[in-house]
Amino acid sequence: MSAGVHEKGELSLFDILRGLRSKPDFHKVGAIAIFIGVVRGEAKEGKVQMLELEAYEDKANEVLMQICNDLKRREGVVDVQIHHFLGQFKVGEDIVYVVVAGSHRNDVFPVLVEAVEQYKKKAPIFKKEYVINEKGEVKSYWVYERELH
Repeated sequence: MSAGVHEKGELSLFDILRGLRSKPDFHKVGAIAIFIGVVRGEAKEGKVQMLELEAYEDKANEVLMQICNDLKRREGVVDVQIHHFLGQFKVGEDIVYVVVAGSHRNDVFPVLVEAVEQYKKKAPIFKKEYVINEKGEVKSYWVYERELH
């Protein structure tokens, strides 16, 4: 699968790169750009203890695949993959891999940025942060709830 949501631990960056290198058109690749999203330890509300990620999985898989398929049509782009993980994550753990392979470095960087921006806007993936505030209280909230206030 070149895109989709996965349970934490189901897929590694090594697996993704090994799969990419085994594709029949890999000989066209001269550059690979990778974005790794990790759990940040700070939030406006306090120190992040944990992040929980959920998704409307069927729709998320469809959206991620569509983004990848659309971006693969760009000149000089050989492959685009977006793999987002679900479950509970500690600070510093990987939560998403976006990989773009292309003929030249100038082909991959703009597509990498666009892939990240598109999945963040379009994919139905939901984050719940657990934070300790300045009073030492643990609070949790869905990130979109915080952004609305």
